[in-house]
Amino acid sequence: MKKYSLLVLSLIFIMISCKDESENKTSSQTKTTTMTNPLLEVWNMPFGVPPFDKIKSEDYLPAIREAIRLHNQEIDKIINNSERPNFKNTIEALAVSGELLNRISNIFYAIEAANTDSILKRDKKIISPELTAHQDEIQLNSKLFKRIKEVFDTRENLKLTDEQQFLLNKTYQDYVRAGVNLKGEKKERLKVINKRLSELSTAFGEHLLNETNNFELYVTNKEDLGDLSDALIAAASEEAKKRGHKTGWSFTLQRPSCNPFLASSPNRELREKIFQGYAMRGNNDNADDNKAIIKEMTSLRIEKANLLGYKTHADYVLSDNMAKTPKAVYKLLDKLWQPALNTAKKDRDDLAGMMKNEGVKGNFRGSDWRYYVSKIRKQRYNFNEDETRPYFEVNAVRDGAFKLAGKLFGLQFKELKDVPKWHKDQQVFEVTETDGKHVGVLYMDFFARESKKGGAWMNELRVQSNVGTFVTPIVTNNFNFPPPADANPSLLSFTEAQTLFHEFGHALHGLLSNVTYPNLSGTNVPRDFVEFPSQVMENWMSEPEVLAMYAKHYKTGEVIPAKMIKKMNEANAFNEGFRTVEYMAAAYLDMDWHTLTEPTTKDVNIFEKDAMNKIELISEILPRYRSTYYAHIFSGGYSSGYYSYLWSQVLDADTFAEFKKTGDIFNPELAKKYREMLASGGTKTGMQLYKDFLGREPNIEPLIKKKGFE
Repeated sequence: MKKYSLLVLSLIFIMISCKDESENKTSSQTKTTTMTNPLLEVWNMPFGVPPFDKIKSEDYLPAIREAIRLHNQEIDKIINNSERPNFKNTIEALAVSGELLNRISNIFYAIEAANTDSILKRDKKIISPELTAHQDEIQLNSKLFKRIKEVFDTRENLKLTDEQQFLLNKTYQDYVRAGVNLKGEKKERLKVINKRLSELSTAFGEHLLNETNNFELYVTNKEDLGDLSDALIAAASEEAKKRGHKTGWSFTLQRPSCNPFLASSPNRELREKIFQGYAMRGNNDNADDNKAIIKEMTSLRIEKANLLGYKTHADYVLSDNMAKTPKAVYKLLDKLWQPALNTAKKDRDDLAGMMKNEGVKGNFRGSDWRYYVSKIRKQRYNFNEDETRPYFEVNAVRDGAFKLAGKLFGLQFKELKDVPKWHKDQQVFEVTETDGKHVGVLYMDFFARESKKGGAWMNELRVQSNVGTFVTPIVTNNFNFPPPADANPSLLSFTEAQTLFHEFGHALHGLLSNVTYPNLSGTNVPRDFVEFPSQVMENWMSEPEVLAMYAKHYKTGEVIPAKMIKKMNEANAFNEGFRTVEYMAAAYLDMDWHTLTEPTTKDVNIFEKDAMNKIELISEILPRYRSTYYAHIFSGGYSSGYYSYLWSQVLDADTFAEFKKTGDIFNPELAKKYREMLASGGTKTGMQLYKDFLGREPNIEPLIKKKGFE
């Protein structure tokens, strides 16, 4: 098939977009664009998966612009429908519109996050604000809202299903929250703010990726590696070669690289160097500095919230979540903060005492924390994390997650070898019921690379829906695990294995969805509910019954010994204060940025310092995300929402406690109810979903007990 350059495709788009062209000419040129762009073609891949082998980075921009044009035609058809507005011709028509645009943009953002290049980076700066403007044109359209409101006002007389009623209410409220009732200059100003926020968010993420990739700690003395495992040493050697060194070891700011080095290296100054490299990302007064972006984003968010009738950005965001108010979030955080901080202080004193006893001079620092935690775990609990890594080979952990899904829900996973992928390292699986009925497709992308953003996440490439035809979901899991090196497999730490189960929980949420409308499907739930199905999976993965299913030595096949499990759990419990405090400090920081009623005049670093002083955070612990690399809230969807991990921890601890009470962690009756909750997607409020599941509101006591803060 003949290929066209990006310039030619852009010219074609401009031509087909001209309003004064005839309908026949537009139709002809649309056909030409479709024929030359695989994103616009019908996908004949197995199960409708994307043709990643045919898609080029240059294809996304023209395809998204064409999909926007076609979506606008759908919206115009709804608005100009001569029939009186009703649920089907307005609310349902709106819910299913834009299928092509959603399909293409979902793929674009998934690949841009996991396997980006210069073209995708460039086009994201164009695409993101254009999509924001497109969404604004729809949600701020007064004529469209007039039809929505007419249906909403007659809702008491309509014979709707519960899901239809929920969709109607949600559609109406979403348009009101978006600002459709604003008039004149205020509405136009809102559009400007939304577009600018999109641009700033993209820039923040790009700066962070650059700062992460540009750092290197090059080590030439093998003694400075300490007791780093052979597999991680091999990975560091491979990294050094990639960076042009003939010998030595290179460490990066990716967590699978820097965290093991911090835990293993006896060289304090090298530990401090990589620690500060991580802590100062986006804060180096260079071209990738994020401080000005933060100031502008928080200021614009305040202005937007005020335009929409809210006191703060947090008030605006939380009004649509389970928590409802900033006061409720702070109340939750305050319940756990002091017990967690007290535990962290006690641990800090133990660590500092050990360092002093070794004759090391100077104050105990944050860069010393992981090193001495590792030492105490060895001395106090006779535990060395590297001894457990051979039991957590990445494919074995994956299979453990699959087996757990089989035990709970009867799901089966079959690898698909011949479907296209966006990267050679990806694995693809068909998910089926026990009887072979197709459920969906799962892509898994395990290893860290420079083209991938940090962290771990789940994407929905295609959401489940059932409007006329049942559409099955296609979801992805993405990680940054250490890649195999020197014929060594990828061996995970216990925490990394937890991450795999966590993201797999998100995948199950998308895969098990069984609703009618795509915008209520899968993970389309309140932000402080969405982490619940992922975090609850972490409870199962460390149970001896489940570990026996997958935690087997990659060489001998030996199941991880019970004594090692006991030591591992005791040793991991030791540092719970640190884990909770660094997380909660970031949650407080998020809330402090977004409960501002007017733009701050403080420097970003001073604002952050004042926020941490207010909660009396100890200097040896940094918030898990400092402001300048806080992608969750400045480049993702978690602004005023990072607390949601703790909120969801309440739900997941409470849920697993119910399973434990039955005496069977795979209790079929409870598992069936849990699956029904996942299948419901976002067809009810988060609290109603939980109450339907357990018949009551959540209880915080199991979480307090789990963390050892009683």
